[in-house]
Amino acid sequence: MAFRKDFLWGGATAANQFEGGFDEGGKGLSVPDVMTGGTKTCPRHITDGIFEEYHYPSHEAVDFFHRYKEDIALYGEMGFKCFRMSINWTRLFPRGDEKEPNREGVEFYRKVFEECRKYGIEPLVTISHYELPYYLAKEYGGWSNRRLIDFFLNYCGTLFREYRGLVRYWLTFNEINILLMGAYGNIMGGGILPPGRDTAVGVLAGLDESWDDEQRWYTALHHQLVASAKAVKLAHETDKENRVGCMVLSRIAYPYTCRPDDVLKAQQTMELANYYCGDVHVRGEYPAFAGRLWREKGIEIPFGPGDKEALKEGRVDFFSFSYYSSSTATDDPNVPVAAGNMMRGPANPYLEQSQWGWTIDPKGLRYLLNEFYGRWRIPLMVVENGLGAEDKVETDGSIHDQYRIEYMKEHIRQMAEAVEDGVDLMGYTVWGCTDLVSAGTGEMAKRYGLVYVDKDNEGKGSLERSRKDSFYWYKKVIESNGEECFR
Repeated sequence: MAFRKDFLWGGATAANQFEGGFDEGGKGLSVPDVMTGGTKTCPRHITDGIFEEYHYPSHEAVDFFHRYKEDIALYGEMGFKCFRMSINWTRLFPRGDEKEPNREGVEFYRKVFEECRKYGIEPLVTISHYELPYYLAKEYGGWSNRRLIDFFLNYCGTLFREYRGLVRYWLTFNEINILLMGAYGNIMGGGILPPGRDTAVGVLAGLDESWDDEQRWYTALHHQLVASAKAVKLAHETDKENRVGCMVLSRIAYPYTCRPDDVLKAQQTMELANYYCGDVHVRGEYPAFAGRLWREKGIEIPFGPGDKEALKEGRVDFFSFSYYSSSTATDDPNVPVAAGNMMRGPANPYLEQSQWGWTIDPKGLRYLLNEFYGRWRIPLMVVENGLGAEDKVETDGSIHDQYRIEYMKEHIRQMAEAVEDGVDLMGYTVWGCTDLVSAGTGEMAKRYGLVYVDKDNEGKGSLERSRKDSFYWYKKVIESNGEECFR
């Protein structure tokens, strides 16, 4: 088989979608805590504070805060080698700008990591996954303010010191390139808030972006890239065993036709989506195409003293990314549009789509793995991949999600092909290994998990966990180091 013996099979979650306990243990408010629930046809809203008339799904999420031992035991039963999770910044620093952490929050995550270790599971910790402290967003303007670099590094230093020996694998920012994908990306990834008491947000919302501007997007992203690089250096200085990666929202844009205009548009889409941030993380400098991009957009990158040196000194140890679907590129306005992870693009007529309108393209994953490894030649990891679908619970409690098994099987097969192509692939964590709140829509009906959670879009349910068919199948995949996908 293609996969190496120490391949990191596992699953992935995010605190704001999974953890709950939003006002317990000294935790402060984060930006997702003021985002309401939605559906695939109704957008989420972001509110200026918390109001009784709204349902905020992150407040309870699926209650990992109280059920972490049960959840980690299920991951141990599946044979996870790795569990990707994130820290709620406001559980350690309720406002985000304090000098000393909340000890109750520190000890909560220590217990979580110790529980993982009990089952031989390596924690892969995302330091910032769409959970910026609300105070930093309101009082400082989010990541558009350079002061957040120091606040972030103080937070990182606490993590690296407190969990030395418990955590070896880190990711700095989740899908950092979302900051270049419109105002909704700036809200989720940058904590840059729209004006008003109540604003519809998301790709369905038709959000008025007049309050925002691209200069602020690129400014906030530069601050995050500098913060990421400095965090990598700090992690290595704190413990030479630390391995730190970046994480981008990957995007494939096939040319819709072989017209040169479509080919060039596809190339430019891929460059901006994947390589603008990827090159900074891996090569320590902005890519060559960035200069023209900035000139044509009238963008001024706010380089501070020592920024260029910091980017060089803080190059990552491995490159990770999310992959769910692909799209095409064309300037033809008559081509139907398909949905995707935090984005929309011209649909590919050769591919099927999920219930949520996302194209299903396993071979696209092989294509990306080869592209990324050919460009950077450092280890790669697929840290998000999975199928969001409505699951039916049978009268006997069973959940027959063969559609999810087929999706995962075909993507894992293509990962194996990429490894045979020469790619150094270190791991795979299926997204939403336990059902959780959808980031894009805020709903529970869009389920990714191998473990079912009894909860609905309105927040009702027992929160009881149950194993889907995919749970037992993925256990066989891990036991066989992937061979189950070829039987």
